[in-house]
Amino acid sequence: MSSGAPTNVGASKVPMKQKNNRKKGFVLWFTGLSGSGKSTLADRVYQHLAQQGYPVERLDGDTLRGIFPGTGFDRQSRNEHIMRVGVMASLLEKHGVIVIASFISPYRETREFVRSQCRSFIEVYVNASLEECERRDIKGLYARARAGEIRQFTGIDDPYEAPQSPELVIHTDRQSVEESLGKILQTIQPYLE
Repeated sequence: MSSGAPTNVGASKVPMKQKNNRKKGFVLWFTGLSGSGKSTLADRVYQHLAQQGYPVERLDGDTLRGIFPGTGFDRQSRNEHIMRVGVMASLLEKHGVIVIASFISPYRETREFVRSQCRSFIEVYVNASLEECERRDIKGLYARARAGEIRQFTGIDDPYEAPQSPELVIHTDRQSVEESLGKILQTIQPYLE
Protein backbone atom coordinates (compact mmCIF):
# COMPACT_ATOMS: atom_id res chain seq x y z
CA MET A 1 0.00 0.00 0.00
CA SER A 2 1.62 3.24 -1.14
CA SER A 3 0.68 6.62 0.25
CA GLY A 4 2.55 8.42 -2.49
CA ALA A 5 4.90 9.95 0.09
CA PRO A 6 8.61 9.40 -0.56
CA THR A 7 10.40 6.89 1.60
CA ASN A 8 13.52 9.05 1.58
CA VAL A 9 12.64 12.63 2.40
CA GLY A 10 15.98 13.90 1.11
CA ALA A 11 16.71 15.49 -2.22
CA SER A 12 19.36 12.94 -3.19
CA LYS A 13 18.81 9.42 -4.44
CA VAL A 14 22.18 7.73 -4.05
CA PRO A 15 22.48 3.94 -4.26
CA MET A 16 23.59 2.54 -0.90
CA LYS A 17 25.68 -0.49 -0.14
CA GLN A 18 25.25 -1.51 3.49
CA LYS A 19 28.23 -1.33 5.88
CA ASN A 20 28.38 -4.52 7.89
CA ASN A 21 28.20 -4.67 11.69
CA ARG A 22 27.62 -0.93 12.18
CA LYS A 23 25.00 -0.19 14.84
CA LYS A 24 25.83 3.32 16.04
CA GLY A 25 23.77 6.11 14.55
CA PHE A 26 24.13 9.83 15.11
CA VAL A 27 22.36 13.04 14.17
CA LEU A 28 24.22 15.67 12.15
CA TRP A 29 22.07 18.80 12.48
CA PHE A 30 22.72 21.74 10.12
CA THR A 31 21.28 25.07 11.30
CA GLY A 32 21.56 28.58 9.86
CA LEU A 33 19.74 31.26 7.93
CA SER A 34 17.88 30.57 4.71
CA GLY A 35 20.48 30.63 1.95
CA SER A 36 23.43 29.92 4.24
CA GLY A 37 24.24 26.62 2.50
CA LYS A 38 22.73 24.07 4.90
CA SER A 39 21.05 21.92 2.26
CA THR A 40 24.01 22.05 -0.12
CA LEU A 41 26.39 20.79 2.55
CA ALA A 42 23.92 18.28 3.98
CA ASP A 43 23.32 16.83 0.50
CA ARG A 44 27.07 16.46 -0.07
CA VAL A 45 27.59 14.70 3.27
CA TYR A 46 24.61 12.44 2.56
CA GLN A 47 25.99 11.51 -0.87
CA HIS A 48 29.44 10.78 0.56
CA LEU A 49 28.14 8.54 3.36
CA ALA A 50 25.62 6.74 1.13
CA GLN A 51 28.32 5.98 -1.43
CA GLN A 52 30.48 4.58 1.38
CA GLY A 53 27.64 2.24 2.35
CA TYR A 54 26.57 3.80 5.64
CA PRO A 55 22.91 3.61 6.66
CA VAL A 56 21.97 7.25 6.24
CA GLU A 57 18.75 9.24 5.97
CA ARG A 58 18.30 12.83 4.84
CA LEU A 59 15.76 15.14 6.51
CA ASP A 60 15.34 18.60 4.98
CA GLY A 61 13.20 21.54 6.01
CA ASP A 62 11.87 22.39 2.54
CA THR A 63 11.09 18.75 1.75
CA LEU A 64 9.24 18.09 5.01
CA ARG A 65 7.26 21.32 4.72
CA GLY A 66 6.22 20.12 1.27
CA ILE A 67 4.92 16.89 2.80
CA PHE A 68 3.24 18.75 5.71
CA PRO A 69 2.16 22.03 4.06
CA GLY A 70 -0.01 23.11 7.00
CA THR A 71 3.04 23.75 9.19
CA GLY A 72 3.00 27.41 10.15
CA PHE A 73 5.83 29.90 10.59
CA ASP A 74 4.89 31.45 13.94
CA ARG A 75 7.20 30.57 16.84
CA GLN A 76 4.93 27.87 18.30
CA SER A 77 4.44 26.15 14.92
CA ARG A 78 8.17 26.25 14.17
CA ASN A 79 8.98 24.82 17.60
CA GLU A 80 6.45 22.01 17.24
CA HIS A 81 7.73 21.17 13.76
CA ILE A 82 11.37 21.00 14.86
CA MET A 83 10.47 18.99 17.95
CA ARG A 84 8.62 16.43 15.78
CA VAL A 85 11.56 16.21 13.41
CA GLY A 86 13.93 15.85 16.37
CA VAL A 87 11.97 12.92 17.75
CA MET A 88 11.92 11.34 14.26
CA ALA A 89 15.70 11.82 14.00
CA SER A 90 16.27 10.27 17.43
CA LEU A 91 14.22 7.20 16.49
CA LEU A 92 16.23 6.69 13.32
CA GLU A 93 19.48 7.21 15.26
CA LYS A 94 18.41 4.62 17.86
CA HIS A 95 18.20 2.07 15.05
CA GLY A 96 21.73 2.75 13.82
CA VAL A 97 20.88 5.25 11.09
CA ILE A 98 23.01 8.32 10.50
CA VAL A 99 20.59 11.25 10.20
CA ILE A 100 21.59 14.27 8.15
CA ALA A 101 19.14 17.07 9.01
CA SER A 102 19.06 20.60 7.57
CA PHE A 103 16.61 23.03 9.13
CA ILE A 104 16.78 26.74 9.84
CA SER A 105 15.67 25.78 13.36
CA PRO A 106 16.02 29.37 14.55
CA TYR A 107 15.47 28.97 18.29
CA ARG A 108 18.16 27.70 20.69
CA GLU A 109 15.68 26.16 23.12
CA THR A 110 14.17 23.95 20.43
CA ARG A 111 17.57 22.83 19.13
CA GLU A 112 18.50 21.96 22.71
CA PHE A 113 15.33 19.87 22.95
CA VAL A 114 16.38 17.97 19.83
CA ARG A 115 19.87 17.49 21.30
CA SER A 116 18.32 16.08 24.49
CA GLN A 117 16.40 13.47 22.46
CA CYS A 118 19.49 12.18 20.67
CA ARG A 119 22.33 9.99 21.89
CA SER A 120 24.93 11.54 19.58
CA PHE A 121 24.02 15.01 18.30
CA ILE A 122 26.44 17.06 16.23
CA GLU A 123 25.31 20.63 15.64
CA VAL A 124 26.77 22.36 12.59
CA TYR A 125 26.20 26.09 12.50
CA VAL A 126 26.27 27.13 8.85
CA ASN A 127 27.23 30.74 9.32
CA ALA A 128 26.88 33.22 6.49
CA SER A 129 26.09 36.89 6.81
CA LEU A 130 22.54 38.06 6.22
CA GLU A 131 23.83 40.10 3.27
CA GLU A 132 25.40 37.00 1.69
CA CYS A 133 22.25 34.94 2.26
CA GLU A 134 20.17 37.65 0.59
CA ARG A 135 22.61 37.76 -2.34
CA ARG A 136 22.29 33.98 -2.80
CA ASP A 137 18.49 33.96 -2.53
CA ILE A 138 17.35 32.50 -5.85
CA LYS A 139 13.73 32.20 -4.65
CA GLY A 140 13.44 35.92 -3.84
CA LEU A 141 12.23 35.20 -0.30
CA TYR A 142 14.31 37.87 1.41
CA ALA A 143 13.11 40.55 -1.04
CA ARG A 144 9.51 39.47 -0.44
CA ALA A 145 10.05 39.56 3.34
CA ARG A 146 11.58 43.05 3.14
CA ALA A 147 8.59 44.16 1.05
CA GLY A 148 6.24 42.86 3.76
CA GLU A 149 4.83 40.06 1.58
CA ILE A 150 6.20 37.35 3.87
CA ARG A 151 5.83 37.75 7.62
CA GLN A 152 7.87 36.09 10.38
CA PHE A 153 10.82 35.48 8.06
CA THR A 154 13.91 34.41 9.96
CA GLY A 155 16.61 37.07 9.90
CA ILE A 156 14.24 39.86 8.82
CA ASP A 157 11.32 40.16 11.24
CA ASP A 158 11.85 36.96 13.23
CA PRO A 159 15.09 36.24 15.10
CA TYR A 160 17.72 33.61 14.40
CA GLU A 161 19.36 32.61 17.67
CA ALA A 162 22.86 31.46 16.73
CA PRO A 163 24.16 28.39 18.55
CA GLN A 164 26.33 29.19 21.56
CA SER A 165 28.41 26.00 21.54
CA PRO A 166 27.98 24.10 18.29
CA GLU A 167 30.30 21.19 17.57
CA LEU A 168 31.28 22.87 14.31
CA VAL A 169 30.95 26.31 12.69
CA ILE A 170 31.19 26.52 8.91
CA HIS A 171 31.61 29.98 7.36
CA THR A 172 30.17 29.44 3.90
CA ASP A 173 30.80 33.06 2.93
CA ARG A 174 34.56 32.45 3.43
CA GLN A 175 34.98 28.73 2.69
CA SER A 176 34.29 26.77 -0.46
CA VAL A 177 31.86 23.87 -0.48
CA GLU A 178 34.82 21.48 -0.72
CA GLU A 179 36.63 23.07 2.24
CA SER A 180 33.45 23.01 4.27
CA LEU A 181 32.75 19.38 3.36
CA GLY A 182 36.28 18.42 4.41
CA LYS A 183 35.83 20.00 7.84
CA ILE A 184 32.48 18.27 8.34
CA LEU A 185 33.82 14.86 7.32
CA GLN A 186 36.80 15.32 9.65
CA THR A 187 34.43 16.18 12.53
CA ILE A 188 32.20 13.14 12.02
CA GLN A 189 35.00 10.62 11.37
CA PRO A 190 35.17 9.45 15.02
CA TYR A 191 31.41 8.71 14.90
CA LEU A 192 31.89 6.52 11.84
CA GLU A 193 34.37 4.14 13.48
